[in-house]
Amino acid sequence: MKRTFFSILIIFATIISFAQDNLSVTLPKVSKSAVNFIVANDLGRNGYYEQKPIAKIMGYVAENMDIEMVAAAGDVHHFEGVASIADPLWMTNYELIYDHPELMIDWNVVCGNHEYRGNTQAVLDYTHVSRRWNAPAKYYTKVITSKDGGSCRLVFIDTTPLMDKYRNDTVTYPDAYKQDATVQLQWIDSVLLHSSEKWKIVIGHHPLYAETKKDEEERIDMQTRLAPILEKNGVNVYFCGHIHNFQHIRHAGSSVNYVVNSAGSLSRPVKSVEGTVFCSSDPGFTICSVDNKAIKFFFINHKGEEIHNYTVVK
Repeated sequence: MKRTFFSILIIFATIISFAQDNLSVTLPKVSKSAVNFIVANDLGRNGYYEQKPIAKIMGYVAENMDIEMVAAAGDVHHFEGVASIADPLWMTNYELIYDHPELMIDWNVVCGNHEYRGNTQAVLDYTHVSRRWNAPAKYYTKVITSKDGGSCRLVFIDTTPLMDKYRNDTVTYPDAYKQDATVQLQWIDSVLLHSSEKWKIVIGHHPLYAETKKDEEERIDMQTRLAPILEKNGVNVYFCGHIHNFQHIRHAGSSVNYVVNSAGSLSRPVKSVEGTVFCSSDPGFTICSVDNKAIKFFFINHKGEEIHNYTVVK
């Protein structure tokens, strides 16, 4: 049941912040028949760093590009997740920051490692509080279709339980070891295998390939357990976050575009590695556009500049 209290707060926030700053935003050129969505992650800084400016740019893009949803790829809440559906962080990290009227669309959400430091069930249960928050399960799938009939299977996955680092730390991540990683991997494989859609996009929090100082064991686990499933099932793009910078990686012989979306608040340095097509330490978000001819994605930084784009065809 939706809660009137939260609805009133959202309406109030929308009214007081409707007046936007003068923004200089590069709007990507996309097909009129395309279905468009935003990928955003590593957001929750209570408005600090670049979170508020980026939120305004996201609102401007949503208003001017017919954005249909936001794919929130984890860590909406730093640092200890949320305690409950009534945690004030829902207001300070999310509702009062992403208050543009055109961002009152579906936010399809997966947990990141910081959500796993708190109450992950509350992340799911907030679906019944907020009209736009959509986390029906730890992992789930949906299909989007463009006006010209281009169908795309989106698979939202729960990456934290797929890595031993988190599963073995039952104090910091008490819910990770309770999740059956084998069952999830079998589910991902089955969904992708039986998908009849032209395009396949998988969205999770943790990267398989990335330049980072974070523990290498995380990526080794992901490469061992998830990469074979993505590769054999013809996944076109894997979107993730966690590293707090932009990275687009293609490996020789691989059909998968491994895309690290930057933080929507605090970013970190990055450098090229083997397979790097593009990288940037700017914070920001990604716009993804899908029609029957192609998948296109665009990196948008905290200044509203398009700093990288790529087109996937087949």
